[in-house]
Amino acid sequence: MSSATMQSAKMKKDESFLGKLGGTLYRKKRSKEVSDLHEEGKNAINAPLLHPGTDIYPEDTLLEENAERIILDPTSRENLKFKDLLKVLIDWINSELEEERIIVKNLEEDCYDGQVLQKLFEKLSGRKLNVAEVTQSEIGQKQKLHTVLESVNEMLRPHGWTIEWNVELIHSKNVVAIVHLLVALAMHFQAPIRLPEHVSVQVVVVKKREGILQTAVVTKELTSTTEMMMGRFERDAFDTLLDHAPDKLNVVKTSLITFVNKHLNKLNLEVTELESQFADGVYLILLMGLLEDYFVPLYNFFLTPESFEQKVHNVAFAFELMQDGGLKKPKARPEDVVNLNLKSTLRVLYNLFTNYKNTE
Repeated sequence: MSSATMQSAKMKKDESFLGKLGGTLYRKKRSKEVSDLHEEGKNAINAPLLHPGTDIYPEDTLLEENAERIILDPTSRENLKFKDLLKVLIDWINSELEEERIIVKNLEEDCYDGQVLQKLFEKLSGRKLNVAEVTQSEIGQKQKLHTVLESVNEMLRPHGWTIEWNVELIHSKNVVAIVHLLVALAMHFQAPIRLPEHVSVQVVVVKKREGILQTAVVTKELTSTTEMMMGRFERDAFDTLLDHAPDKLNVVKTSLITFVNKHLNKLNLEVTELESQFADGVYLILLMGLLEDYFVPLYNFFLTPESFEQKVHNVAFAFELMQDGGLKKPKARPEDVVNLNLKSTLRVLYNLFTNYKNTE
């Protein structure tokens, strides 16, 4: 066969191959266009129901009928108070589990499998749970979570806590559910921490109805006030004053400063900042001694407290002196006063004022 004939045959073969390839590419292109058109049509139907800016993930389209998925709105994740709340909770967990040599860096990644939650609940409650120590499988992790959450819920429900978490939410790394759980545990066990108040986030709830994805934006309150979260719903004159006459707060603070200085001046001491100067408990103890007319031995408290624990000891001791003087146990916690919670400090001083305002 001549070289010209061979070249001609090769060209026909190449043309035939390119033709087949072209046909295949064309069919793939047409198939993709049909798929894109179908997707565009589905999105057009769903679009009016979707929250603007909401990212729909592949797992959303796989939702079963009437199922839903909850996603934290990205803007809420950047909220400074929310970030502060996460940091306080992480620091608290690490402090509680220091002896276990457990270090939490991220709540979603470190709490979803139940290991940290198990150890935290056992430490706080003093109860040992009957669960496997280490579980790698999804089934094992969910079984552990079920046992842990069952114990938590049994403890919290009688105290009026709304259960905002479950096994699926925690295991799917839903940070809102995890934070709800940790806040409830911290409040129930009176953790020596100060949670930022009035923290709320927005979540996008994705639901499937009749095969169509629907979304709605819902606001979730993670913390309210310390008093409300502690379940202290008894109202007193101080609550009424703050609720109905917040403009008089400065007047009240001035009156309290005048009251405490009237007595502390006898020891050449003076208060200008109620929130900070009573936080270590020293002035509270000395004030009680002056009001009840006795000397408090210095070995009973820390005159120059340095650690958080020493300050809590002082404030708790001052509370004991108040009860010895016939006053009711303060509604505030010693930890709240140490943590510079103004409302708690004012409540304690206001109680002293109403009982000793006529004392010289």
